[in-house]
Amino acid sequence: MSSLAGREGPRYKHLADDSAPYETISVDKLTPIIGAEISGVDIGKLMSDESRANRQMDEIHRALAENLVIFFRDQRITPEQHLAFGRRFGELHIHPAAPHEGDDPALMRIYADQNSPRANGEGWHSDVSCDLEPPMGSILHIRQCPPHGGDTLFASMYAAYEALSERMKTYLDGLAAFHDGESVYRGLYANYGVADRPAYPSAEHPVVRTHPVTGRKALYVNRGFTRHIIGIPRDESDAILSYLYQHAENPLFQCRFRWTENAIAFWDNRCTQHRAMWDYWPHTRAGTRVTIKGERPV
Repeated sequence: MSSLAGREGPRYKHLADDSAPYETISVDKLTPIIGAEISGVDIGKLMSDESRANRQMDEIHRALAENLVIFFRDQRITPEQHLAFGRRFGELHIHPAAPHEGDDPALMRIYADQNSPRANGEGWHSDVSCDLEPPMGSILHIRQCPPHGGDTLFASMYAAYEALSERMKTYLDGLAAFHDGESVYRGLYANYGVADRPAYPSAEHPVVRTHPVTGRKALYVNRGFTRHIIGIPRDESDAILSYLYQHAENPLFQCRFRWTENAIAFWDNRCTQHRAMWDYWPHTRAGTRVTIKGERPV
């Protein structure tokens, strides 16, 4: 388990009651179960003022745990500040395939324009769930937006799990699934001039994982990386996964974020899935993403 998870435990004893007031930030929920816009934070200044950072970072940690994905608008930060903000949550994760921006490989490039064959994150997924230790969270800073479209959808996998029947929960208990990056990443970034690696990660993870901070259970299979459930016939696996994918994508579990220039989204990959809409062609959407290392799912 990551050092972050170990530090966070005592800080979140109050999570059963998310009505306690915030003192240094404002939190405006998008829906009752997922998503909140955070105001009263200047991330650039936060990274240069240690005393202020300590106070606000505690409440940002709490807001993320309670809302699963949080959003900050009008954040004119440098790449160095973006990286520093990510490192406040733990060691940074290096993407196994995607191009980076600048000298630091932890600063992933996000870009799509009229010449792109695809856009980042078009299908429902949890970032790099094929890693043995998938990312804890991702922090996306969009600097250039299309005039219309380009929203990102986020879904609560807590809500998806909790809405399952008790019979289905019993069936899924103890099952693991195979997640594979090979079929996703090979050749994916050729248009950026990125050469393929000899191999891409794959891993087995529980179908239902327990969040290391909140202790809540979340569904942990996704269309992007999950290939089959281990230990059952393939046709049964295909049928169960097809049902779980459709179930997890129910709009009742979702929030939708409309981007503006210099907005930031920070989501918890351990309990959410997301999907970026590529409905803005031929316009450009550009930014960078910093991803934080996580722990092996249990």
